[in-house]
Amino acid sequence: MALVTRLAVLGLLLLTVLLTLSCEMEDRPETNGDLPGLDQGACRGLWILSEGLMNLNNSTLAYYSFEQKSLNKNVFRSLNKRGLGDTGNDMKAYGSKLYIVVSLSSQIEVLDLYSGLSIKRIPLFDENRQARQPRYIDFLDGKAYVCSFDGSLARIDTASLEVEAYVNCGRNPDGICLANNKIYVSNSGGLDNPYFDNSVSVVDPLSFREIKKIETGLNPYRMQVDSQGDIYVVLRGNLLDIPFSLCRIDSRLDSVVQVFNDIPAWNLAIHNDTAYIYHYSVQGGENSVKVFDCLTETIISDQFISDGTPITRPYAIEVNPYSGDVYICDAYDYTLWGDCLCFSAEGNLKFRFESVGLNPSSLVFVK
Repeated sequence: MALVTRLAVLGLLLLTVLLTLSCEMEDRPETNGDLPGLDQGACRGLWILSEGLMNLNNSTLAYYSFEQKSLNKNVFRSLNKRGLGDTGNDMKAYGSKLYIVVSLSSQIEVLDLYSGLSIKRIPLFDENRQARQPRYIDFLDGKAYVCSFDGSLARIDTASLEVEAYVNCGRNPDGICLANNKIYVSNSGGLDNPYFDNSVSVVDPLSFREIKKIETGLNPYRMQVDSQGDIYVVLRGNLLDIPFSLCRIDSRLDSVVQVFNDIPAWNLAIHNDTAYIYHYSVQGGENSVKVFDCLTETIISDQFISDGTPITRPYAIEVNPYSGDVYICDAYDYTLWGDCLCFSAEGNLKFRFESVGLNPSSLVFVK
């Protein structure tokens, strides 16, 4: 979730409740179950990262084995005998490694993708030992690229796991993607509320320099790319009278070519040129999951969930590339352990993993 929005929501919560929950999170038992609909094709397992709550140092990592039909809700601590850190914000696999961006701890936790054992922690601090607060990660040609709230983009070699270089982008980068062999970083300005940024930096990976800033709508956030190289950017507005929306960047032209003011978006996942876009209203509590055709640029359905399954607060969305099923994480009220729900491509609930972690935010499928 965006830092500014999260602070606004979490500021209403009782501290005593948070402290109680943080203690309860320490040792969740492994659970087993033969749930219906668990056939996920070639997928052998699922990693589920949960942020926890800011400044409580209670991020967790869960793993479900489709082969053994077992769920370990705190597998990182079980395997590595320590906590993951504060605010696990993003997670992706590259090669045989799993990379976890732990924002307030200002580090990248690198694990073996299959065993879950820690390989290395990569700290991201500036020359004054100030935390850069990494946000999101992506990969290209053996390099990991990490955008951070301090305005930097880091390049990490995935063989040596050493930081090679930094380049400055805009204010408070809060999203990253790769298209047409270029790196795109959304500059949110989210820490300067209400003076948000409205740009996406384009970085050439060879020279590792910013080559252009693309003007977008206000407060750009998450980004996803379709098969044509079009980049869909979530625009959060000013969180008040300028609403959430979506825009499309043509990565050949490096300019915004379309704005979808009628599509409120908080996050999205794209699979086979179909986008699943969710939104949640902090003010009213309403939420929706729309289905969008990236080739025709039109809405297929205003409500993906077809069987009436309720979602309270959608917090993550991913598509299993091996089955086509759509996974949505529900954070509930941000203080209860959230669920991970699996839907068929037709929007019918197949199964759910209950109480996987506090604010589940990222999913990685293992083949």
